Amino acid sequence: MKKDWDVIVIGGGPAGSTVARYASQGDISVLVIDGKKEIGEPLQCGELIPTVDELKRLCPDVPDMEDLFQTPDNAISLITTKLKIVPPSGKGLVFPFEGIMLNRPEHDKELIKLAKSKGVTYLTESYISKVEDNKIFTRKGDVFSAKVIIGCGGTNDPVRKGFWTEKSLNIPVKFMLINGNYDNSTVELHFGSCAPGGYAWVFPKKNGANIGLGIQKKFSKGKSLKKYAEKFYSKYEGDVIYEGSGSLPMSGSVKTFTKGNKLISGDAAGMVLPSNGAGISTSMIGGRIAGEVIAEHLLFGTDLTEYNIRWEKQMGKIMRNSKRSLKMGNLLFRSPDFLVNLAFNRLTKNLIWRAVTCRARFGII
Repeated sequence: MKKDWDVIVIGGGPAGSTVARYASQGDISVLVIDGKKEIGEPLQCGELIPTVDELKRLCPDVPDMEDLFQTPDNAISLITTKLKIVPPSGKGLVFPFEGIMLNRPEHDKELIKLAKSKGVTYLTESYISKVEDNKIFTRKGDVFSAKVIIGCGGTNDPVRKGFWTEKSLNIPVKFMLINGNYDNSTVELHFGSCAPGGYAWVFPKKNGANIGLGIQKKFSKGKSLKKYAEKFYSKYEGDVIYEGSGSLPMSGSVKTFTKGNKLISGDAAGMVLPSNGAGISTSMIGGRIAGEVIAEHLLFGTDLTEYNIRWEKQMGKIMRNSKRSLKMGNLLFRSPDFLVNLAFNRLTKNLIWRAVTCRARFGII
């Protein structure tokens, strides 16, 4: 494998593969480096994304959704039509919501195929030891250079850790895949003492469900995530076929995505909506912007800071609304369950929905 590239992408997940797909234009050479043997495995998330039609409603300033989101049938477990927000009382509020429950490993592999079809090269089972100037050093002793380096390696991305000092609130999550019969039309979000500072979820899949939760440790009163998970899991019957864990950055996107020839995207850049934990679609939106700007930079001299400008135009308002919703939610997270129950009612239903879906408060832009 050659050592000198135009673009090196660290991490081959949804953000990284999307960056690579859109950066690979003309004669631009793109290398994706990932530590995993099989990108997309092991599973580390709840696997839910909105449909393209739903995303158009949620993110009206993002163009060409159909080109970005090309999810084939083999990567889809099922389509949901409702979202239920459940307080401790169990009396949930139901909203119309079109969602896609993914087979996440297959989804990531399809994104790799799309990138490879554009000429992108992948190097797997290679962990990064350090990044200096325009060089990347792997633990195996390989050294690669690139004109542009972008970190898409999640919350522990080496570019983010090496060149950004901004701190993020990272929420630990645990989840399981379980066999059984679940309401295939409805995804559920559970709030209250079952998941202090976060929420628990029940996302149906074909012949089962993805069930999990995330918490903020400062609200957990010394109780471990494992204990919260065990208690929540105990409500559901079926054969557990997989258990996993991960971490979500919940502070919102960082102030800048560019520093010289270094960029970050996806979870590494905080592209997760704080009010609902959505990160797959937002990472792909950010990844496309980054990839297009990188290509324009190399082909026409466009300044890399254009990446920040386009993200602000497409996602800035949504991210600000989501951050604000999390701040409001943190006040509620400190409250006992009976107050959470009181807060979730027919009168507040519209406000809660606007908060979860990152609309402005009270309809005010």
